[in-house]
Amino acid sequence: MTTRPASKRAATGSLLGLALGDALGFPTEFNDVPSILAKCGPWREMELPARAFVSDDTQMTLALGRALRTAMERGFLAPERLERPLREEFVDWYRSPENNRAPGNTCLRACSLLVKEGLHWQDASQIGSKGCGANMRVAPLGLVPALSDEQRSGAAQLQSALTHGHPTALAASDLTARAVHLLAQGVDPAGLVDALRSYALQNRTRYHHAWLGDLWTRSQDPGPEHFIARGWDECLAILHRLQEAARTVSPEADPCLATGEGWIAEEAFATGLLCFLLFPDEPVTALRRAACSAGDSDSVACLTGAFAGAWLGADAWPAEWAERIEHRGDLLELGALWDA
Repeated sequence: MTTRPASKRAATGSLLGLALGDALGFPTEFNDVPSILAKCGPWREMELPARAFVSDDTQMTLALGRALRTAMERGFLAPERLERPLREEFVDWYRSPENNRAPGNTCLRACSLLVKEGLHWQDASQIGSKGCGANMRVAPLGLVPALSDEQRSGAAQLQSALTHGHPTALAASDLTARAVHLLAQGVDPAGLVDALRSYALQNRTRYHHAWLGDLWTRSQDPGPEHFIARGWDECLAILHRLQEAARTVSPEADPCLATGEGWIAEEAFATGLLCFLLFPDEPVTALRRAACSAGDSDSVACLTGAFAGAWLGADAWPAEWAERIEHRGDLLELGALWDA
């Protein structure tokens, strides 16, 4: 039976968890499980590196968080209010000397185009890419208070679309933000996959014209509903695999064997969520399981941390880990803003 603190500071917990998972998984990315065990020892005893550096996953999460803060300081969250600061933050990340943490090619290509003044963001979007860079950074949209379902969904898809325009990237980002939101609101993990499946079915043919504009026309689809349904159908398929895996997978097995290695958006979502669901009341164990996996370990673990922290709150994480995570001040500042 899962338990949950009465007062938890979900936003702070989720952002810290995301960064801790990122830092724990960053050194194991591109390694298979035997190599990770040889380097780190038993997976249940993995320790955060002494210098807890994060990857582009946390960097871009903070970029989205800052863009959201700027947009909402100016009023009601709307597409035209979010797009400009989001574009500016992504370009700042692209130009930063700290952008040296194995960034994804899709983000680099799209941001190199977003630099160009006057270019519509839809023309920068990489319509064929559904890499996990779209949803590794979306957690803030599950944590910002007082958003409507339409705002959260539309903004989650927009932030994806600036770089990853594939419909599965859009849907997986939407689904990831929804999962973080539901956990922060106290939905029991035992019923989470069913709730997400219902949400995916309800939104399967809903194209957010106000948020996405004519993005769909860059594809070969006959219409916007057909375009977005392709993405939701892939997410529904991975939810089916996830539901089965949560019931049958041994915690000692590499989770990537059940739900994929996480290089693509829907697999990163599913494998990150699987690690949380295997250990809903053991957040550090969940992070370790995610980081000791054969796939995109930092992205999988950062999503696991976002889910676990949203559910259990800021006190879920060891103080000695939280105190030395890179960008701690920025993470705590945004968390405190949204927890308030």
